[in-house]
Amino acid sequence: MIPREILAALRTIEIHTARLANEQLSGTYKSSFKGQGLAFREVRPYQPGDDIRTIDWNVSARMNDTFVKVFTEEREMTVMIAVDLSASERFGTQRAPKARVASEVAALLAFSAIRNNDRVGLILSTSKVERIVPPKKGEKHVMRVIREILGFEAPPAASAQTTATKRVPRLGAATDLKTMLEALAHVARRRSVSFIISDFFASGYERALSLASAKHDVIPVVLTDRRELDLPDVGLATFEDLESGEMVCVDTSDKRVRAHYHSEMTKIRETRRQLFFKLGLDSVEVETGGSFVKPLRDLFARRSRRVRTR
Repeated sequence: MIPREILAALRTIEIHTARLANEQLSGTYKSSFKGQGLAFREVRPYQPGDDIRTIDWNVSARMNDTFVKVFTEEREMTVMIAVDLSASERFGTQRAPKARVASEVAALLAFSAIRNNDRVGLILSTSKVERIVPPKKGEKHVMRVIREILGFEAPPAASAQTTATKRVPRLGAATDLKTMLEALAHVARRRSVSFIISDFFASGYERALSLASAKHDVIPVVLTDRRELDLPDVGLATFEDLESGEMVCVDTSDKRVRAHYHSEMTKIRETRRQLFFKLGLDSVEVETGGSFVKPLRDLFARRSRRVRTR
């Protein structure tokens, strides 16, 4: 049985994101991604201006006239959505926790995909791959994808000191993007458009990301929160690492502490951006307190312009 609160959240996300996919992303999504190639459709008589390389010499010889092959783009794609549901996804000081924002982003991407007759698959990961939903079509399948994200619960690590509540899912303790990216390479055998939704607070995944991007069109969706970059001045405060359970007391009134924290977090963000740029990946950042639609719409618009200029 699906808990009532999960059903309510599922219905809310379904109504909201399905409408957004139709109204705001339908055009830019379709023009942002190329199909998998060209498929033969028919032959027809040659017309002035046709490329002579498309002439079908066998048919032309049989019909005693010149015929050309006509091809259409194979538009159908596979869209893989890989979602990090480690414990850090519980964090969120603005509109919603990262886990909820991840489910909204995944729903919007999934609805946009099925509106264009694409298949959608899902990978859920923490310190290991927790769920794999094979790619399929249809709105029922999309609802299953969203339900898997919203309803996912993993017992906290033994060292964790947090207590799960009905409103906060018990997410996996650690982050292992390397394992998730390696799973992507095995699950999606054909080239796919792969959205990686995570806060990317992990290490050791660089090579796996490089290998995955060589096979798939990988798009990192980075979940951020305003408080991750700047510490508030609230005096002595106790902070807990959601993934290890470690707790530390910090004097946030000390300007040097806040400056050091800001500097270190800025380095992490810039290192991540440089990695994506080096690998030639289109990435997008989604804030927990802002719109999750506008960043995706801007991403698709950029890709659409680039596709048209090729």
